[in-house]
Amino acid sequence: MAEATKSPLESVVGKSDEELFSFVPYDAAAAESIGYSNYSYWRSVFQNFMKKRVTVVLACVFLFLFIFTFIALAIGKYDVNNLTTNSAAAFTKPNGEYWFGTDNLGRDYWCQVWYASRISIELAALVACGEAIIGVIVGLLWGYVHALDGILTELYNLINNVPTIIYMTLIALIVGQGFWIMAISMIAIGWLTMARNVRNLVIMYRDREYNLASRCLGTPLVRILSKNIFPYLISVIVLRLALSIPNTIALESTLSYLGLGLDVNTPSLGILLRNARNYFLAYPYLLIFPAAIVSIISITFYLVGNAFSDASDPRNHV
Repeated sequence: MAEATKSPLESVVGKSDEELFSFVPYDAAAAESIGYSNYSYWRSVFQNFMKKRVTVVLACVFLFLFIFTFIALAIGKYDVNNLTTNSAAAFTKPNGEYWFGTDNLGRDYWCQVWYASRISIELAALVACGEAIIGVIVGLLWGYVHALDGILTELYNLINNVPTIIYMTLIALIVGQGFWIMAISMIAIGWLTMARNVRNLVIMYRDREYNLASRCLGTPLVRILSKNIFPYLISVIVLRLALSIPNTIALESTLSYLGLGLDVNTPSLGILLRNARNYFLAYPYLLIFPAAIVSIISITFYLVGNAFSDASDPRNHV
């Protein structure tokens, strides 16, 4: 009875270390199960993105639209590369023969609209990727290497203070007009915004404690930028990519509308909108079809890009 009423302290008094303590045997499987995390960044990104049903639907709409630009040309009755003018069929309204009607020269509008859509999407995607690659690389160096900050800041101010339309007009008049000329010109000017955003974020993260520790340990610059800082920039990069595509299509449409865009032999949505400006009151379908596609691409990609940017932000992961 007295033994049962002993306090915990009295029960250990007088016992040896071997009686009080024992080593737990090492179990590799148990150690791994405790230390292992099933977290995957990109899996978490897509899980968060898939929760937003509306943006998933919009992403499917954009993907279907891009794929259909290839299908539409295959199922069309006329070849966009061998269109012949037919004055007798000019301004024919949409019907069973001409699904989107004809233009002022009597050419099938269906194949023109879908071919122009494909050209505009390809141009926008190429420009967005080029701006992202150059902008991210320059932005990382701009924000991390102190010696480059003054030079690149002055370069940014020099180029950014002149309206883009002036650069594009001079390039079109001096160099010429074409798909690759416009793509390279847009990339050469458009990377500045991406680089500026990346630079601002790098300045925020470069002097964090873990980066200071990495520098003290002799970690190479490339590894610090790619492993310690770059993951925090993904959401901003995705957002800029999402904004770049509709902005590129809008700029191309504006330049083509002014006669400074792609070559007239390369159909684009901007060229179709320019050609329709004199006839859209009497023949509104000439404006409705290309304008509707421009609007769908711009709206869907903007909303999908914003949703994907939020999903890629590590702070939104659990």
